[in-house]
Amino acid sequence: MAKLINIAILSLLFLLSLVSTAKAHEGAIVDISKFGGKNGGCITEALTKAWNEACQSPAPSRVLIPPGTYTAGKVLLEGPCKASVEVEFKGTLKPTEDQITDDSWIQFNKITGFKLFGGGTFDGEGAKVWEKCKGGALEKLPMSVKFNYITDGTIEDICSINAKQFHMAVVGCNNVDLNRLRITAPADSPNTDGIHIGHSTNIRVCDSTIGTGDDCISFLGGTKNVSITKVNCGPGHGISVGSLGKYQDEEPLTGITIKDCNFTNTDNGVRIKSWPDLYENAASDLHFEDLTMNNVTNPIIIDQNYCPGKSCAQGHSKVKLNNVFFKNIKGTSANPCAVKLACSSGTCEGVELSEIDLSYSGQDGQVTSECSNVKPNVVGKMNPPACRAPVEIGDKGGGEKKEKNDSGSKEL
Repeated sequence: MAKLINIAILSLLFLLSLVSTAKAHEGAIVDISKFGGKNGGCITEALTKAWNEACQSPAPSRVLIPPGTYTAGKVLLEGPCKASVEVEFKGTLKPTEDQITDDSWIQFNKITGFKLFGGGTFDGEGAKVWEKCKGGALEKLPMSVKFNYITDGTIEDICSINAKQFHMAVVGCNNVDLNRLRITAPADSPNTDGIHIGHSTNIRVCDSTIGTGDDCISFLGGTKNVSITKVNCGPGHGISVGSLGKYQDEEPLTGITIKDCNFTNTDNGVRIKSWPDLYENAASDLHFEDLTMNNVTNPIIIDQNYCPGKSCAQGHSKVKLNNVFFKNIKGTSANPCAVKLACSSGTCEGVELSEIDLSYSGQDGQVTSECSNVKPNVVGKMNPPACRAPVEIGDKGGGEKKEKNDSGSKEL
């Protein structure tokens, strides 16, 4: 009997030791309050210390920002970490008054196995500086949140409002999901792109609402295999590939799919834009599918003479586009010209328009399309009627000949 009791005691002690060991390695929740972070206060130091503790944990850990309103200056939360790290962000974070000229406000950098979630809000308070910085100083303003070299990451249930510049930037990342985001800024706020993606691979954005003063989502060179689905865009400039060709060392962009998205009162729907007469680059395998346009000024547009300023170089774009598919796009255009394919000579190949049904939301005029230097392949329904024959550039100054479609002719 005594022997059985001893065996039972030893077994119990062994189980307790396993539980203790498991708890020791299950990873801690590191609350910023541990380092003095409190509602109404500045948490720059507390958040940094909480992150450093979690990052050094040998087991997966979580940083907790509880409900409340906080301020912070520039924060760099950096790896590599010993294990995966989550940030549960449940409060509202605003910038300190002295943080205005850094390139980013909050930056997550060089992390493998990362998650940001919790329903929290980054409030960039951009209205305080937008008016002051008109006329060329926008590049000095910080983007709100930058995800830099993240591998295997998830960003979900996060809100960003009134960023001073971009709301979110995804740079040099691989295998990252961005789900259920809400990004908002006034329609006239300058350069407030929702999500800016560059030099990244295997990025997925889903189930999100983005309305800003610039592109809802934009892509730069070096980006591969991106999927954008179920995004509601508006106001803003739409979803844009580019601009491309501005910098000499840009890398090609390939494998972009925009699917099952809605655009409401935006300047553009889906757009590809490149600069004239600057640098070579390429974009290929671009798929724009199952999209709804609601009073969109340019529902479908390729613009290879992109010039947002007052003066640009004259000439032809050196960015080559290949395998570009516009499929099942319907709704209303705020402009009589609903489809604009403005290519430079010899740069656009494999452009296809399939099942397009766009009507003009205005009072007068028929819906039309415009083409320069491209002969799109037309499959199925095409409203407006497509311009089918390629045209050539007319003069060295960048002027282009017009191409008639079944509804008349337009200048680009």
